[in-house]
Amino acid sequence: MPEFGQELALGASMKHYGRVLTDEHGYQSPDPELIGRVAASAGLSTGEAARVVADIVAWYREPVEGYVRRQHAHYQVHGKRNPEIFDLIARELACRVVAAPDLSERQLRRIVYG
Repeated sequence: MPEFGQELALGASMKHYGRVLTDEHGYQSPDPELIGRVAASAGLSTGEAARVVADIVAWYREPVEGYVRRQHAHYQVHGKRNPEIFDLIARELACRVVAAPDLSERQLRRIVYG
């Protein structure tokens, strides 16, 4: 196991602090054990697995407000109307890895329109 703060072979900008990897921006990535499991199960190198895990973690790090606004705009472009959009978004939020709080249609509207 590397010493505290030692560079790992997981990416040039990742440092190890306990069981959490932190990049140069202070964002945290899952521990080396998870990266090792992903590497082994997917047949990836440790560096490739670290990048995949970091990308997935970044995807789920998006704040609820940003997710709601992005999805609302996406569905509007595809011709859906607000009642259907807000129902879809509420169901999507319930399925996210780190579940967002239950938001009413009014709360969803306030996120989108301010």
